[in-house]
Amino acid sequence: MLTVDYETLELHAGDLLLDIGCGFGRHSYEALRRGADVVSSDFSLPELVEVDGTVAAMTEMNELPSGVTSASCNGDVTRLPFPDGTFDRIIASEILEHIDDDVAALVELVRVLRPGGTFAATVPAALPEKICWKITDEYHAPKVEGGHVRIYENGELARRMQAAGLEVFRDHRAHALHTPYWWLRCAVGPQRDPSTHPMTKTYNRLLEWDIMTQPTITKVADRVLNPVLGKSLVVYGVKPIRRVSP
Repeated sequence: MLTVDYETLELHAGDLLLDIGCGFGRHSYEALRRGADVVSSDFSLPELVEVDGTVAAMTEMNELPSGVTSASCNGDVTRLPFPDGTFDRIIASEILEHIDDDVAALVELVRVLRPGGTFAATVPAALPEKICWKITDEYHAPKVEGGHVRIYENGELARRMQAAGLEVFRDHRAHALHTPYWWLRCAVGPQRDPSTHPMTKTYNRLLEWDIMTQPTITKVADRVLNPVLGKSLVVYGVKPIRRVSP
């Protein structure tokens, strides 16, 4: 299940992509399939171990183009161990809402992006997120360690990206069908295993079926509902090329 649109990101074979806050690697795997070289980075070491294992299995099964490379990096997004302008593309998916100093994180990510490179950030959209916060405080910080620390109001993420040095050129929402699921999760207890409650168990099965089969009916429903109920907001920016006067 992808949140970022790779055509909008302008990812090409041979590009070097940083997937920051990669989690279990869904965006990294797709980038590798498209022929990009990928650095998957996350604060969670166990998730990176799983990503490395999955990439190794994909390579063994010849699911990846010949010659692509994959590396993992465990560390802090506000202090990245890469030189300026290292990456052609960067994805920061569902990570900024967890970081106390998201401004410092954005500045650091822009630093390691090459001039002319593109950046995609995804965060929870304001309306669905506000409802989750109102239902229970067990969904977010400070009660939940590592939980969401802020809600991005309309236009706020774009403004912060611009302040960090990016030119924002598009945004959209994604995963409307996931929004009611998270409202249910919050209602029954977001820390509770969803398989232990009939409503969340049933809805989770529906989402798994949708991801596996991708039927037309749910694609259409998601597209129609996304502008209002999309769970994720995706904002794209490009790092401008500064031309030096002769």
